[in-house]
Amino acid sequence: MESIIDQFTVAVDQFAATVWNVMVPVLFGIGLYLTVRNRFVQFRKLGAALKLVFSKSARSGGGEGDVSPFAALSTALAATVGNGNIAGVATAIFWGGPGAIFWMWVCGVLGMATKYSEAVLGVRFREKHPDGTIAGGPMYYIRAGLNNSGFSKFLAAAFAVCGGIAAFGIGNMVQSNQMTLAFHSEFGVPPIVSAITITLLVALVILGGIKRIGAVTSRLVPGMVLLYVGVGSIVLLLNITNVPAAFVLIFEHAFSPAAASGGFLGAAVSQAIQFGARRGIFSNEAGLGSAPIAHAAARAPSPQYQGFIGIAEVFIDTILICTFTALILLSSGMWTSGLEGAAMTARAFGDAIPGVGGLVVATASFLFGYSTLIGWSYYGEQCWKYLFGWKIGVPYRIVFLALTFIGALSSIQFVFFLSDVANAFMALPNLIGLTLLSGLVAKSTREALERAHL
Repeated sequence: MESIIDQFTVAVDQFAATVWNVMVPVLFGIGLYLTVRNRFVQFRKLGAALKLVFSKSARSGGGEGDVSPFAALSTALAATVGNGNIAGVATAIFWGGPGAIFWMWVCGVLGMATKYSEAVLGVRFREKHPDGTIAGGPMYYIRAGLNNSGFSKFLAAAFAVCGGIAAFGIGNMVQSNQMTLAFHSEFGVPPIVSAITITLLVALVILGGIKRIGAVTSRLVPGMVLLYVGVGSIVLLLNITNVPAAFVLIFEHAFSPAAASGGFLGAAVSQAIQFGARRGIFSNEAGLGSAPIAHAAARAPSPQYQGFIGIAEVFIDTILICTFTALILLSSGMWTSGLEGAAMTARAFGDAIPGVGGLVVATASFLFGYSTLIGWSYYGEQCWKYLFGWKIGVPYRIVFLALTFIGALSSIQFVFFLSDVANAFMALPNLIGLTLLSGLVAKSTREALERAHL
């Protein structure tokens, strides 16, 4: 039985690699295209975007919606600032070498323009349903933005199907898997105990819908980030003399192969590019089409306002937190340990601060994974509701919770590789929609900035 599972895992990995050989240039190309069309908005308005995050208006909002702009950001960050920042970065380095981080940065920089466009369209084309709730996301802006044509309806439905399936992978099984692994490796907690605990805790929140999810994430996300970054800063300071060399490794192996060293098997440049991009989109989800589902629910005074919040989201997730984790792994030398995923990060923290570091990573992995689970539960639910109506909500939540339990007990490599495939097929219809609607985003952005509303 084990050999059959291993063979299937290898087959899924090979298929994921083939798909991402195509998707990487597509993602980079469209991100660059949107950057140019929006006049490099992520560079020109990054300061304004970060300022908005901490403004009073972000916590109250000035428009129609279910949650405040900050709560929408927190829900989106809850789904992105997850185990991709702890385990995903470690996995990128394990398979792609230090150079993968450079390509993760590229993915993040271009992804800021992509996420901006997604959030703008998410707010602009959202809909209000009879029960008073707001719904939005790629399935809505693709269909309505492209004039309800037969092609747009097909593309919107394709996204909803892929998004609904991806919610069970990237936002569910991967997270519970990494949470279980962290507690098992650090404290010897039996996986079955973690699986039951995680499933029950997720159930307590997702049964309350977007308002409860927004309320929980707006309190949980800032605290968990401060905990991880605060203790991680100590680890980084203890290895501060190795940080310059870590940057050298990143830039050197972005364009040249990384030789095998210790438990590291070596990586070609093509692996660095592919795994940097794969783990980059796994972390920040720019282009995936998930985050605009949360941003659409915001009480934003304008679509561009929420677009700026989207820029800040990618910057915080990839440029700040992913880089932070990467520098810890590289400066500590743990990247050649042969460990993978959350276990690598936990060892780096644990060796630097014995008795405390491993506990912090395990706790952060749990909180990051938990926040992602509840954020993605909402994304998946909106996708399935778009396809089958609001009555699908309860059955969906039951299936989501069942897969949370199963994911906690699954193979790490199988779960990651399966998520890579789901991500690619989810991103494709969204990227087509973003490209076709890019002129509308660019025009509305130019007009909004000229009116000095932002």
